[in-house]
Amino acid sequence: MSQWVDYRALKQSVGIAEVLSSYQVRLKPAGRNQLRGRCPLPTHGSERSLESFSVHTAKNVWACHSASCCEARQGRVGGNILDLVALLEGCSIREAALHLHGGWPTETRACEQLASKGSSSSPAPLQPLPFSLRLSWHSYLDHRGIHPATAAQFGVGYYAGPGFLGGRIAFPIHDTEGRLVAYAGRSIDGSEPRYLFPPGFRKSQVVFNLHRACREVAAQPAGCVIVEGFFDCLRVHQAGYRKVIALMGVSLSEVQENLLLAQFREMVLLLDGDEAGRCATRQLAARLRRRSSLAVAEAPGGRQPDQLSSEEIERILSGVSGALGE
Repeated sequence: MSQWVDYRALKQSVGIAEVLSSYQVRLKPAGRNQLRGRCPLPTHGSERSLESFSVHTAKNVWACHSASCCEARQGRVGGNILDLVALLEGCSIREAALHLHGGWPTETRACEQLASKGSSSSPAPLQPLPFSLRLSWHSYLDHRGIHPATAAQFGVGYYAGPGFLGGRIAFPIHDTEGRLVAYAGRSIDGSEPRYLFPPGFRKSQVVFNLHRACREVAAQPAGCVIVEGFFDCLRVHQAGYRKVIALMGVSLSEVQENLLLAQFREMVLLLDGDEAGRCATRQLAARLRRRSSLAVAEAPGGRQPDQLSSEEIERILSGVSGALGE
């Protein structure tokens, strides 16, 4: 049976300011129960309306009055917390609800905690885990086209122990220095949410596989390939492109952007070929092209990179060989 979630209770109990803070979104107080600042949505592309995003903490709602966001949402200006998480994660409303249900705090932060006085300071670094999980091979990985050698290199495997990762494929997540900071879990039986992260984990502060990609700079001069998900990353890596990283979603935080720019001056976007992926590609390309050499590679037929063969990936990326430095 599908997990039942009380949408109404979530919209009333989970604070929108707390969620935005977890995504490293910094807003300024703009009146009683009001916050305002740069729009964090991947649909935002309006150059003249960067400060168009507003939040009402008492009503737990948000709005963006930019033309790009309104157009992408068929004229809707804003929404509730479920709409917000669905847009940031590139998922359905139900998946957003299950994501929130999985461990978000249920108290709204005071507006002052998101004030501009703290916006210039770097967030506290993620702490290395004091343990590692014992993982094993599972036929689901073979079903997703992952070779045993690739799974072993990335430390990916099935976790049969207790806790929120139990019965899921676990993906170790490392910081730039290669220290293990978290595990994410993927369901193997179709149950939702498909992906689970530890409660309070700030995925906007890290980039999946960045520490390995950085080591390949000298050996592989080609540019960095940016994908959305874990399996996308593993499949592109299998196709021979070692400098591949995953955003763990369709959004790119300022922290993630700076981490990438500190290592790579040439990048290729290879996001999912669905509408959400194409929309995110347009928005991220507009941002990254201001500060780096960027090319866009398209997954055909609405597919995503992990659904492509190594030959298809090679053919797609070879088409942007100039940006890859080859």
